[in-house]
Amino acid sequence: MTPAKDRDIHQAAARAALDVPGVAALQPGLADRLAGAASRARHATGGAGTLPTEAGIRTERTSEGCWHVEVRCVVHEDHRVLDVAQQVREHVRAAVTTLLGQHGTPAPVAVLVTVIRTE
Repeated sequence: MTPAKDRDIHQAAARAALDVPGVAALQPGLADRLAGAASRARHATGGAGTLPTEAGIRTERTSEGCWHVEVRCVVHEDHRVLDVAQQVREHVRAAVTTLLGQHGTPAPVAVLVTVIRTE
């Protein structure tokens, strides 16, 4: 897939995860946090930039053609973590599978959900 489609997968996965009741936020990784800090510095000096909405999503395509999607999220403390994680996994898998089908490149999708913390 082209980089633009890879970004589409990130965005579809992020939207699907954030639409699940109980998900407070996606947890950005170190690279995302550094990019966010640089973005805030640029914004403070008059530049533009924001942290991407797909922070907290990591994708990898295996040599067999399967997509592995990792979602790192924060869950509201008044929700059951296991229930939220299962819903995130199902919604992200469905969203990415649909997107791949729309682009004519159907492939198996495996989703790993890591709950970083509750708040």
